[in-house]
This record gives sequence, C-alpha cells and structure tokens, in this order.
Amino acid sequence: MLEVIGAGLPRTGTLSTKAALERLGFGPCYHMFEVMTHPDHVDRWLAATAGEVHGREGWDKMFAGYRSATDWPASHYWRELAETYPDAKVVLTVRDPRSWYPSINMLMSGPAASVMARDGRSLEDLPEQARAIFAGMVRMRPALEAIGRCYFGPDWSSGHGVPSEELAVEAFERHVAAVKAGIPAERLLVFDVREGWGPLCAFLGVEAPTEPFPRLNDTDSMRQNFERLLQGESFTVPPPR
Repeated sequence: MLEVIGAGLPRTGTLSTKAALERLGFGPCYHMFEVMTHPDHVDRWLAATAGEVHGREGWDKMFAGYRSATDWPASHYWRELAETYPDAKVVLTVRDPRSWYPSINMLMSGPAASVMARDGRSLEDLPEQARAIFAGMVRMRPALEAIGRCYFGPDWSSGHGVPSEELAVEAFERHVAAVKAGIPAERLLVFDVREGWGPLCAFLGVEAPTEPFPRLNDTDSMRQNFERLLQGESFTVPPPR
C-alpha cells in the first residue's frame, strides 16, 4: 500500500523526491520512469484514464510493490489515492511557477515529446532501447494527453509544448490551490526540494540522513539523457548532483 502520495506536477523536483523517499525507506517509489522502463505498465494507466480503476483493489494492483508515488501519471490521481489510502501522507512538491514554465515547456516539446508524437511504425529507425521505450510511450500518449488537457485545456496535445507562460502559471497555481483545499493541513507537506531533508523528514517522522539531499533530473540533464538515448546509449536515471 502507498504510504506517501506525491501530488506535485512534473518538473517540480519529483525525481529528487523519489530518490529521497527511497533513501528514507519509503521505496520503491513510483515515477514516470517506471512507465518508461516497464512498458507493461502502460495498460494500467490507459485503464485508469478510461475510469476502469476503482477502489482499494484497483489501486493496490496499480501500485503493487510500491510504497510511495510521485510525478505524473500517479500524481494526477492524488484525490483518488488520498481517499483510497487515508493513512498515507501527501507531499505537494512546488517551485516558482515562472521558473517552472520553461522546464515543463521543454518536457512537453523537447526530443522525447517529438518522438512520442510519431506513430508506432516511424520508430523503427531508433536504436533498440530507445525504440522499446518510445513504443511504450507512444501507447501511453492517450493517457498523458487526457491528463495534460485537464491542466492546459481541451485543445492541448503532446509534442506542442504549453501554449503560454500565463496559461502554465495559472494551471500551476490552480493545482496547488486544489491540493491545499483537498487535503487536511496536518496530512499535507508543501515542499520545495531546495529545503532539503529537514521538512520532509520532520513530516514523515524519520531521521535526516547525513548526505546531501538528492538533486536529480534538472532540465539540462533531462535533455541530455534523452539525446543520448536517441543516439543509442543506455537510458539511466541521472545521478545526483
């Protein structure tokens, strides 16, 4: 069962939070990287998008083997997860929304998004691992587009970025307000990863590690990782910085 539910949007330090939660004993932590490296998970999220995942049994199957979750697609379902797991704590990762905009825009329009916008047959020219990963993500596109339209409007589609900074900031602030309104204050941590171990460990009731808080997957490292993947190199989670 999930013990920690991440409610933050992508590009708010979700991968760093995943690494931190796993270091604190709340792992494995579900993240978009799990979908990318386990293509069989795509069917789970297509079912969730279609409204076919219900109640404790359905979400237990979705997150079998995981103790926490963060990032899309999981964080989009924060309401359902908070209701299903009433003892779980909720971590809302945040950052300055205007600095978030170029990062989320790059995610939605960068190399990975461009490849995802292809049809399945046009992936044949990719290196083997890239082809396997992006074939799964192409299948995942309907689920991700359904999620994205909840934030960026009914005409949004993957591969085209976010229409404007103002729209992105409004979506970000609306999401933060919804989570704050939907989760009791004693159950919620609004967390900027730049704060480090202190607030997170105090909230979870665990001792802070001595090593630095992980810093993973900043915009440059994310872009470089996908570029290496498209060039035939192995896809790996970026190391801490």
